[in-house]
Amino acid sequence: MKKIPVCLIYSRVLIGFIIILLAVLRPVHCRAIIIFLIAIGLLTDIFDGIIARRMGISTEKLRRLDSGIDQVFWIMILIATCIISPAFYQNHTAQLTIVLALEGFAYLLCFIKFRREVATHAILSKIWTLTICATIIQTIATGNTDWTFDLCYYLGIVTRLEIIFILLIIRKWANDVPSVYHAILLRQGKEIKRNKWFNG
Repeated sequence: MKKIPVCLIYSRVLIGFIIILLAVLRPVHCRAIIIFLIAIGLLTDIFDGIIARRMGISTEKLRRLDSGIDQVFWIMILIATCIISPAFYQNHTAQLTIVLALEGFAYLLCFIKFRREVATHAILSKIWTLTICATIIQTIATGNTDWTFDLCYYLGIVTRLEIIFILLIIRKWANDVPSVYHAILLRQGKEIKRNKWFNG
């Protein structure tokens, strides 16, 4: 039973590979299948942490693994989206580059300062993940993004900057820091309350 969260985490790598394969081979109904698999991947991302916390096995190592696999999964989804809908990448190259650069800077900052990867799991970043999912699903399904990409882009900038500020504020590495406010409390040596469903 204790291996369930780990299995859910690693399942996203498998799902990502299958999605890229579907994008390349373009079988019948591949777009619908890809959308379904993205939804499954999102659910595994939600429930791996919830199950781990409910079972009392949400360790630092597990949270770091979860963060790393999350990055791999969404990069794979982005690759698949660019394969199946190349116009998406062509129309949004500058915006994607900015967000990915901020993401890369956050990871570089965390590694330089703490010699560890980012694992803040901020609440706003979780909301951003939902907008990523909505944008990609709309892109794959229709080839258009309309206002969803704009929302995803600007929220992406805000959430990446929030992570950078959190990393600059905290004195020692910590996982599951819900917001900048909580980072300030940690810097002051105070305990922070974490939601048992999202950051427990």
